[in-house]
Amino acid sequence: MAMRLRFGRRRAADDGLEVTEERGVRTLHLGSQAIQSAMRLSRPWDLELAYTRAMMGFLMFNPTPQAVLMVGLGGGSLAKFIRKQRPQTHITAVEIDPRVIAAARAHFELPPNDAALEVIEGDGALYVRRHPASADVILLDGFDAGNQVEALATQTFYAACHRALKPGGVLVVNLWGRDRDYAEYFARLTRAFDGAVGWISVQNKTNVILFAFSEADAPARLAAVLPRLADLSKRWGIDLRAFARDFQWADDASS
Repeated sequence: MAMRLRFGRRRAADDGLEVTEERGVRTLHLGSQAIQSAMRLSRPWDLELAYTRAMMGFLMFNPTPQAVLMVGLGGGSLAKFIRKQRPQTHITAVEIDPRVIAAARAHFELPPNDAALEVIEGDGALYVRRHPASADVILLDGFDAGNQVEALATQTFYAACHRALKPGGVLVVNLWGRDRDYAEYFARLTRAFDGAVGWISVQNKTNVILFAFSEADAPARLAAVLPRLADLSKRWGIDLRAFARDFQWADDASS
């Protein structure tokens, strides 16, 4: 039997937050049937959804990030996973909806703030603009009621993300490959990062994970880490070797 919990509604009539549970997996929905976050109850710290594992592909370019910024919390899957696997990394997660934060804490085992994790209720776009050169990695997963949040996909915002990265930093963006505006979002990101963009397709392009780099040396960094990918994959429990095989650069976006 499925468990359904509602946490009120926002402005739109179909914009309610819902947590469901079925067959040992708890899921978060934001006003649509689309799954925003999922947690297997027997393994609450693992990454249940394929696209979240693909977002961890940044490890191919920076296996030891010191500062990770998340824009959009969801159920906190990525925050929990990174915190468990590498507690010396400081994670800042900015989420505009207090109900999402409450649901992550109450139903998805997101721990309270501590030295490794800081969850902030606020506007992610504003936070990015106000914190230049502060993050090694930015994880951007900005959806609301089944749609990309436009404020988190503008040319101005992507440029602000570039400025918010430290030297050698990487922005990781989750997009829906079938979004009618996907090509425009991709073009904006490529312009903001001077073409230093790569991507991984997930589940036949249901999700496309974009990687945008603050510096142009990303291909060389990927080549240098290839001999270590087997060890890194074992260390993190993620098949980074498969991601490296599937990784494409911006010039291949039309394929």
